[in-house]
Amino acid sequence: MVKMSLEGQQQTEKLIDLVLKRKMFFEKYGQQFGERQFAAIRFLLKEQANGNKIEMNASLYMHITQASKATATRDMQHLLDMGAFVFAGPEGGRSTRYQLNL
Repeated sequence: MVKMSLEGQQQTEKLIDLVLKRKMFFEKYGQQFGERQFAAIRFLLKEQANGNKIEMNASLYMHITQASKATATRDMQHLLDMGAFVFAGPEGGRSTRYQLNL
């Protein structure tokens, strides 16, 4: 019984931490997002809340936003330049991946 209670408390603490990080993220960057960028960020946050560690790449961005490759690349570069994205894998090339800078 104590173990279950402790696990529940730890899960609650993780959820509170995630909510606070999201709040600070949107306070810092929220006004700078375009509609496509917001859709991609919302997708990443939803996946993160579900416990999935997912990273953004051009193909996924294109799928989520229905943008062209050039637009996806520009949008993600803008997110990187403003600090909302950080590199999650190799920098440059086809395998470039990003994650939210929470």
